[in-house]
Amino acid sequence: MKNFGGQALFLDRADINTDEIIPAKYLTEITKQALKPYLLEDLTLAGFDHRRDIPGKKVIVSRANFGCGSSREHAPWALEVNDITAVIAPGFARIFRQNMYNCGMLAIELPADTVDALFKSYAGRQTTVAVDITSGILEIDAEGKKETIAFKVAGFDAALVAAGGWVGYADAHY
Repeated sequence: MKNFGGQALFLDRADINTDEIIPAKYLTEITKQALKPYLLEDLTLAGFDHRRDIPGKKVIVSRANFGCGSSREHAPWALEVNDITAVIAPGFARIFRQNMYNCGMLAIELPADTVDALFKSYAGRQTTVAVDITSGILEIDAEGKKETIAFKVAGFDAALVAAGGWVGYADAHY
């Protein structure tokens, strides 16, 4: 199973849609790698610059309804090719969430008040999120401030992640 977690990118906005995650004009690309430079290129968020803020990040913390919009897999692919292994939010668009698991990545749902507390305590700081999917624990660490948060992933989704995604799961089970 891949290693989840790392430096966090805080995106303080709800309803970040798939066109903002990867603009539709790049959907003609034929490899995941070709999507890499365009992740969050069209996201409008005060102070955010995708070229400066994404490199080195492995986890996104965002607000509700992350991944709304179209059902295309390109949005999780653009995250994956940028080494982002997990997104933490109060909720996800249903198809985006499943596409994350199908790609072997984590869409971690936490209560809105927990996400609010994460933003208040950690946004704007060098924050690392360690993810232990087996025990369902997030370890948040920023400049000496540490916190542990429990999360749950449904059994089949956890199996998809453990297998590296749907293709790995199907190869092992069919």
